[in-house]
Parts: sequence; structure tokens; C-alpha cells
Amino acid sequence: MSTKLLLVEDNPSTRASLLEILAATPFVVSCATDGLDGLNQAKATSFDVILVDHKMPLMDGLTLLRNLRGMRAYQQTPLILMSTQDVKHIDENGRRAGANLSLAKPIAADRLLELLADLWQTMQIPKQSAAS
Repeated sequence: MSTKLLLVEDNPSTRASLLEILAATPFVVSCATDGLDGLNQAKATSFDVILVDHKMPLMDGLTLLRNLRGMRAYQQTPLILMSTQDVKHIDENGRRAGANLSLAKPIAADRLLELLADLWQTMQIPKQSAAS
């Protein structure tokens, strides 16, 4: 069974850069181009990790996070907020909206890969226990 990641990012060049980084992970990656698209995809498919841009059209990242946390399926899912704003200024609002972590853009590839490797490893432990 694959581990699925949803990338919600409205900027095409940022999305392309993040997809390049995410290609080095074991996650199967889907993309949404705005918050509303992200919410609709999250309702239609179960994702294991969701990366959310802060400022987007139709529905911003904080609203998307609140909506996701309100859904039973995403109450324990790692939700990561990404922003061009200083993380010190958005982290508290992000946590209140449901983010587990806030990352500053541009996101360092090694930082994101390390974070996702840790998440992926943690996600594999329950699967391995269940298979035993």
C-alpha cells in the first residue's frame, strides 16, 4: 500500500520546485492548485501527509487546515503549512488552525527530505506491526 502526500500550492514554479524535491521521497504525490481544490481532493482520497501553502486563492491555507482538522479522517494526519512570511509570525496561527509544523519558503530540499523521511519511517512502523 502506498503512502500518499497532497501538495497544495497555487504558484506553478514553486509547485514544480517542490515536486522535484518530492520525487526523491517514497510518497505518491498528488497536487492541488488552491485551497478549495485541496479540500475537494482530501475529501475524495485519503492522504497520509498534506503540505499546504499559506496564501492561496479561493481558500487560504489556514482555512484549509481548519477544514481538514474538522474531518475525522484528518484529525491525526501530519499537516504542514508553508509560507513566504516569517515563520515566527505565522507559526502560532498555523498551529491554531491545525498545522503540525510551519516551514518558511523557499523550502530547503534537505530539510524537507529529512522531515518527510522521518514521517515516512514513523508511518511504516504500524504497518510492519500489523503485518507481523
